[in-house]
Order: sequence, then structure tokens, then C-alpha cells
Amino acid sequence: MSALKPLLSIRDLKVHFSIASDSPWPWVAAGVLKAVDGVSFDIYPGETLGIVGESGCGKSTLARAMLNLIPATSGSIVWQGQEMRGATAQAWQAIRKSVQMIFQDPLASLNPRMTVGQIIAEPLQTHFPQMKSPDVMNKVRAMMVKVGLTEQQINRYPHEFSGGQCQRIGIARALVMEPKLIICDEPVSALDVSIQAQIINLLMELQTQMGLALVFIAHDLAVVKHISQRVMVMYLGRAMELATKQAIYQNPSHPYTQALLSAIPLPNPRLERHKSLQLLSGDLPSPMNPPTGCSFRTRCPKAIANCAVQRPELRALSADTQVACDLL
Repeated sequence: MSALKPLLSIRDLKVHFSIASDSPWPWVAAGVLKAVDGVSFDIYPGETLGIVGESGCGKSTLARAMLNLIPATSGSIVWQGQEMRGATAQAWQAIRKSVQMIFQDPLASLNPRMTVGQIIAEPLQTHFPQMKSPDVMNKVRAMMVKVGLTEQQINRYPHEFSGGQCQRIGIARALVMEPKLIICDEPVSALDVSIQAQIINLLMELQTQMGLALVFIAHDLAVVKHISQRVMVMYLGRAMELATKQAIYQNPSHPYTQALLSAIPLPNPRLERHKSLQLLSGDLPSPMNPPTGCSFRTRCPKAIANCAVQRPELRALSADTQVACDLL
């Protein structure tokens, strides 16, 4: 990947929210919720980067900040060499032809008053108003077939489809402009297991056919293993480990990554009974009041006194692994 120029480069991205105080006294300051607190990574053409972590770790906020759906507090968002943080709405509108998003809830992300044909055609009509209506509808029909729907369904409404079919509509809407990068924000978490496999296989097929890069966000490490080339593990708004799929799943370095992987159920009942779980102590800290130093230290079995002093940054542990831990 290092020989290629990245499509998207994120550097020290932070998304902080000001939270009003519950105190009746006016001199009590508002709090700050650090949803994303200094994340850096690159996305290269044709690859899939998986982003995993517990609920509330900042995965979805990061995804939305990458597209300026939520304004970033600080940091850098570089799309093909162009700095986008702080860019105008017109500049963001231009790159959204090349960067699209698939959302978590298949039905809620679709307008119930629009037909499938209108939903998929909307991006084309927005970005290419000069396209003639017959050309738009021909492209819509071709994309419907490509994602596993039929042309006869073009005039139906979202409520007439199953969850898996609604997600296929969302995928068609994202791909109809032939983008270079798709950000998938937990696109299969609301679906049955068998349907999850179908949607993931569809995304992998489309990625091969169209040369897409994917950011695949999930909390299920087994799902991420199937689709990703590299994986970033997040905790409390920070990146704990960024490595290739082989390094993450065969030789995890960070204690948090090790704990997550130990919780994955094994299909063999005998192995499942005898495997050793690495249980984390304590509760997930609040992003309103994160621990000093390493954000994971309050639950880390290897933590020492110095972990409360200095916040570790991602550093190269090997050619294919970066880890945020000063003890490794």
C-alpha cells in the first residue's frame, strides 16, 4: 500500500461536543464530550479498512466527520491531496460524487414517500442535473440489477421490502455515481446473520467490479475479518491498534485488541469451552471525563503508574502493525 497515494488521509482528527451543565449555577462551566480524540489513518485505492470497537467508542462519529456531516473540531482531512477540513460547502459537494455512505438502519435511511427508482436516481439528479431522464432511469435500472434487485421493483416503496432488500437499495444509491470510496457505517448490524453474509459478499463483489475503496465500521470482529485488509481498533475515541488483518487476528499486540478477540465465539463447542477469556475489569469510562494518560489504563491488566502520565500515540511496532502502547 505504501507505493500508492492515499485517497483519503486523516490526521489527528478530533470531534468534541460542548455539553451544557445540569447545574443551576451559571458559573459552572459546560462539559466537553470527546467523541473522537486524535485519530490518524490513510485509505488507499481498492482496499478495505475495518474499524471496530465497543459501542460509544466514536466509530460512527468518525465516519460522519470524514464526510463533514459532523464538523471536526481540529485535525486534517485530505482527499486526494486537497485539504477539506474547513472547506466550503461547494468544495464538499464536489467530492461527494466520489465519496458516498451506507448507513446502519436500512429502512430509516430511505425516504418512505419516494419510490425505489426516485431514491436511487436522486444523487444523479443532484450532481448531474444535465442528465436526461431516460438516461438516469436506465442507469438506475442497471444498478438495481447489479445489487440483486429487479427492474420490476422500481416503482415500489421502501416499506414493501425486507431489511436486506432495503440495504441493497441503500447500496445502489451509494454506488450509482460510481464513487471511489464508500464509508459503510455498520451496514449489517440490523440484519439477520444469513442476510449479513449476503450483503458482505455483495459489497466484496462490487468492490472487485468497480475498484472501490471501503471503510467498513462494525463492532463484530468476525464480520470485519471477512471483508477487511487492514483493521483499526478504537477505544474511547482513540485508535489503539492499526494493523493488517493477518497481524490483528493471528498476533494481536494491544491488550484491548486481545480482549476483544478472546470474546469472539468459536464454532467448535469443545474449543469454545476450553478457551481462555481475557475479561476487562471495571466499566467503560465516560468520554466526558476520560482517564489521564492512556485512555485504556483503567481497564488494562498490564497498566503501570507511568500509563497515567503520558498518552501513547500510534507507533510502528513492526512493518504491518501500529500500536498505541508504551509498554510494547
